[in-house]
Amino acid sequence: MSDELDKRSLWDKLKEYTSARIAIGRTGNSIPVQNSLEFKLAHAHARDAVYSKLDVEKLHHELEKHGLPIINLKSKADYREQYLQRPDLGRKIDDDAYKLLEPHKGNYDIAIIIADGLSATAINQNTSPLLDVLIPAFALAKYSLAPLCLIEQGRVAIGDDVGSILNAKLSLILIGERPGLSAADSMGAYLTYLPKPGLTDESRNCISNIRPQGLPVHLAAEKIFYLIQQSLRRQLSGVQLKDDADEKYFP
Repeated sequence: MSDELDKRSLWDKLKEYTSARIAIGRTGNSIPVQNSLEFKLAHAHARDAVYSKLDVEKLHHELEKHGLPIINLKSKADYREQYLQRPDLGRKIDDDAYKLLEPHKGNYDIAIIIADGLSATAINQNTSPLLDVLIPAFALAKYSLAPLCLIEQGRVAIGDDVGSILNAKLSLILIGERPGLSAADSMGAYLTYLPKPGLTDESRNCISNIRPQGLPVHLAAEKIFYLIQQSLRRQLSGVQLKDDADEKYFP
């Protein structure tokens, strides 16, 4: 009996550090009813997240305080089912997007792109808190910022198109990650030095699982700021750029 209590105590401690389904027990040959219902609910949340929509109006309202122009764009995927079945279309902006971006072409340090990805829920919930920390830090570091770009039906590589057209030294795309059964609201951040069409994943750095129950906003912001600072200084990104600082810091 004492051994069983010790094991339960150990599992209870481990459960404090993860939202994964561990030590759920069993009833006969099945898992307990409560856990079965929780699993079905999580699966429903994951499906909902994949089909969730970018709340453009809400994001505009939350981001306009930063004083940057905000541009609404779309990928070549016309609707959600096409986006899910044709990843290639989500990597490219549509023809109208080129016309909207061209007048804003400049000589920027950073272009920030916000895309729904596979969970617009994650973007709707986490983008503003993260940029409320990051954008003031960029301003203190005297980095010039391109207009903020909101993209519907976008994939990670679409940031290369946008960053290239705007003539930014670095693109930072915030995107909803594929929802799991314990995280339907996880946002990822990908940064690329000298973005241009045709780059592949080894050219980017990724900070993932940005959400309240995952990587908190202030820690994510510090990691992103550090990597961007190093990327611009060393003029590279991807596999050659490591998150090797003992401490992260803002200016």
